[in-house]
Amino acid sequence: MRKKVCVFLVIAALILISFQYDYWIVKQISSVRNGSLDNFFLGITFISSEVIIFLFLTSLFLWNENKRKWIFPLWFTLFASMITSFILKFLIQRPRPFQLGLVSIMPILERASFSTWNFSFPSFQAMFVFSAVPILSKEFPRLKKFWLVLAILIGFSRVYFGLHFLSDVLTGGLIGYFIGIWIIKLEKEEKFGEEILKRLIKFIKK
Repeated sequence: MRKKVCVFLVIAALILISFQYDYWIVKQISSVRNGSLDNFFLGITFISSEVIIFLFLTSLFLWNENKRKWIFPLWFTLFASMITSFILKFLIQRPRPFQLGLVSIMPILERASFSTWNFSFPSFQAMFVFSAVPILSKEFPRLKKFWLVLAILIGFSRVYFGLHFLSDVLTGGLIGYFIGIWIIKLEKEEKFGEEILKRLIKFIKK
């Protein structure tokens, strides 16, 4: 518990510091762009698609029968992170770094939908992928380090391409992580995921 509190305080401090230096940080990170890194992070951007992450995680829990009761809590976690992200985006309405002219954006990324309502703060991708960390750590401990590394790379890629500021990513990741913890607590107390699965199995067998 003490370790988690320390980690939280460190991340909170980093968020506060990053707010002060966001413009400088995004410029410095974008200055190291090169062909190899571009291709690598474009690959990370591709696999960070919410559809790909959703299908991968769902398949992972379906593969193990004893863990299927966590499918609905997982879905609820991902859905909650999505809704939370877009509510905060709408309320705060922070422009993205490339929209402010701080950095350039690659032509291939210009084709993506960055409409005026799809703001920068917080990072949806960071919140989405970090929200799954608590459940994965609990049910698939061996995947914990892999998923953390992937989540960090996804977050960094958003800053690398000038799509987000560092504070967007850190805040999104922190909120997503706590959403995951909240859903685990809710499932342990209410067992809503387990109950939905039981009813679904009964319905299918009829």
